[in-house]
Amino acid sequence: MNDYERIAQTIRWLDRQHQAQPSLEQLAEAAGLSASHFHRLFQRWAGITPKDFLQCLTAQFAKERLRASASVLETALAAGLSGPGRLHDLFVTLEAASPGEWKNRGSGLKIRWGCGETPFGRASVGWSDRGLCHLAFLDADSVDEEPAGLSENWAAAVRLRDDAAAQRQCDAVFRAADRRERFKAHVGGTAFQVKVWRALLCIPSGCVASYGQIARSIGAPAAVRAVGTACGQNAVAFLIPCHRVIRETGVVQGYRWGSERKRALLAWEAGHLDEPLIPANRR
Repeated sequence: MNDYERIAQTIRWLDRQHQAQPSLEQLAEAAGLSASHFHRLFQRWAGITPKDFLQCLTAQFAKERLRASASVLETALAAGLSGPGRLHDLFVTLEAASPGEWKNRGSGLKIRWGCGETPFGRASVGWSDRGLCHLAFLDADSVDEEPAGLSENWAAAVRLRDDAAAQRQCDAVFRAADRRERFKAHVGGTAFQVKVWRALLCIPSGCVASYGQIARSIGAPAAVRAVGTACGQNAVAFLIPCHRVIRETGVVQGYRWGSERKRALLAWEAGHLDEPLIPANRR
C-alpha cells in the first residue's frame, strides 16, 4: 500500500468517525501503522502534522478558505490573468486546440502516453509537442490500459506508449507544483469549457473558489451547473485545478477522480504553502 492509499484509508475512516476527536494513536491504528511511523508519513507526504492535516479536511476550514480566497480570485481575474496576455505569469499555461483540431480529434498529432506514480496514486498521462493533453488518476485496482479519455478525445492522433517517459512527466508535474516551474497544457473542448478551465488556472494553490464564483467570473452567473459539468470534463487533473472548486457550504465533493482524492489534494496543497493556513492559536 503506497502513502496515498494510506491517506485515503484514513480519510474514509474519518468519514465514519466524524464526530470523534481521534488521537494520533487512533489515526495510526486506522492506517495500520505505529504512531511514530504514521506521524512521519504525514510530515513527509502532507508537509504538515496529522492534527493540521485533519483541520484541512473539515468543512469549516474549507468555508474559511473560501472566504479568504474570494478577494484573491477577484483580484486575479480583474488583473486579466485568465486572458492570453497574462498566461505566462501562471504556473500552467493553457493552449486550446482550435475548433477544427478538436473536431478532427487530433488528426496529424503524435501523442505519447503511459502510466506512472504520483503523490496521489497511480496516474495515466499523455502529452504532445504542444503540452500535456491528458492526466487522470487511476483507481488502485485499475488495469494499466490506454485511458478511455485519451482515446476518445484524441481518437485520430498517433498514440505511442512510453511508461518510463510518463513517469518522468508525472515527476515533473508535482516537482513543478512545489517549485513553481512553468508547465503547458494542450486541451480540446468547447468555448465555454475552455473559458471555465482558464478561470480555474487563476485559483492559486491553497485557495478555493465556489462554482458560483467561477460562473460569475466568466460572465455567466446563471451557469453554475454548467460550470460544474465543465469541471467534471477537465481532462488534465491537478494542472487545471478543478479540485479547488467547492460548494458554497464548504462541502468538498463532486470530483471526477473521487472526493477522497479531492480532499487529499487540498490538504496537501495547504501543507505545501510557504505561509501557514492555520492560525497558531488553533494548532
